[in-house]
Amino acid sequence: MAAEIAVAARDPEKLRLMQEAAAQLPTEYSAGWHDDVEYTYRSERGLNRRVVEEISSMKSEPDWMRQFRLDALEHFEARPMPQWGADLSGVDFDNIHYYIRPTEKQGRTWEEVPDDIKNTFDKLGIPEAERKFLAGVTAQYDSEAVYHSVREELAQQGVIFTDMDSGLREYPDLVKEHWATVIPYKDNKIAALNSAVWSGGSFVYVPAGVHVTIPLQAYFRINSEAAGQFERTLIVAEEGSYVHYIEGCTAPIYTEDSLHCAVVELMAKPGATIRYTTIQNWSNNVYNLVTKRAVAQEEATVAWIDGNLGSKVTMKYPGVYLTGPKAKAEIVSVAMANSGQVQDAGGKIYHAAPETSSTINSKSVTLGTGQASFRGLLKIYKGAEKSASQMRCDALLLTPDCRSDTYPTIEIDEEDVSIGHEATVSKVGEEQLFYLQSRGLSEAEAVTQVVNGFMEPFSKELPMEYAVELNRLIQLQMDAAVG
Repeated sequence: MAAEIAVAARDPEKLRLMQEAAAQLPTEYSAGWHDDVEYTYRSERGLNRRVVEEISSMKSEPDWMRQFRLDALEHFEARPMPQWGADLSGVDFDNIHYYIRPTEKQGRTWEEVPDDIKNTFDKLGIPEAERKFLAGVTAQYDSEAVYHSVREELAQQGVIFTDMDSGLREYPDLVKEHWATVIPYKDNKIAALNSAVWSGGSFVYVPAGVHVTIPLQAYFRINSEAAGQFERTLIVAEEGSYVHYIEGCTAPIYTEDSLHCAVVELMAKPGATIRYTTIQNWSNNVYNLVTKRAVAQEEATVAWIDGNLGSKVTMKYPGVYLTGPKAKAEIVSVAMANSGQVQDAGGKIYHAAPETSSTINSKSVTLGTGQASFRGLLKIYKGAEKSASQMRCDALLLTPDCRSDTYPTIEIDEEDVSIGHEATVSKVGEEQLFYLQSRGLSEAEAVTQVVNGFMEPFSKELPMEYAVELNRLIQLQMDAAVG
């Protein structure tokens, strides 16, 4: 960039104005309301064997799933908390409600959803988005999916899109075949927690050769105080198929922290393409700890498009195992951390076959006292000759008290490969602001335009409607209207 913000220190008034424009403390979060809902069931606070068995029993699950949960619980209890990454000492596992059922029945039309819950999704614009540009929608409220629909033409092509609980009941053999094959419960402590108490999420199955050209969407809403949301998503794309899945997230503001721990598994068979897009906008009282991983077989493509603009703490590193020749992976990760937020994000790619290719492109914007960290892992195994990968991470600092860190790791066990890594740290330049203000923008508008331009590699990967929504969220963040 041009002259850095440090130059503005010679003009105290200029520096003060820039700080006021870009670093005000959040005062309002647009999705921070909560609804007074009469839940049909809420588990006691804390986690034990009785709670896990109760969840499995209420869902009438098969014996193998019940045992899977109990094995995962044992592993969770035995494994220590991660000592790297963000500070998780504030997570109080004994204060969380691990299963909250908002209603007895899932709606197939919005009219079948209880009014107090439907009103939430009306405010969030989900029914309108479904009518305009989505092929199917699952809406989850606390622990259960309260609404689901999919276009008839997709069902006629054999596409399965349903909530995970229904998937287990209605397609038990298909689910069992792929369940926990990408992320076993022993993968990490948080994945073990999800495996023990999972509820909701999505199951997507795309038959060979079928292209789902209109996105599918799931929307996850935490409403209850001190709530845990533990959705489990499994997407299987058979040979030569295509699917784009989008998820969004919000939660109310409470004095007690909530916990969101998801597990997402993607299986891209030969020649298949899966695009998975996330725009996260959690409130500042949510710990967001997510494990996402994919397997890409021969000539398959997996793209993680991951946007993080909210939460108290986020730890999320989408990964791809390239197991077949000529498989491809793309990870585009952006994070925006304001005061009171820690965004610890990035991506992991494992090249385990020849002629595979990948890119990791990470962007972070920090302001106020926010903290952002990029963690990237690139592993080239022996035998993955003629593989190519590029890792790039860029950080934009808007205020003196924010922080950005980069932790790239590259491990190469093969000689015939092409690897690149770039990293930049920038501040908004005085010349940039002068140029934009000379075109009639206010200082706050100028800073926002710089941020939008910086985020462009991410926003260009989104469908138009979601790119507009991303720009709106950035604007609200910059206006200190969103936490």
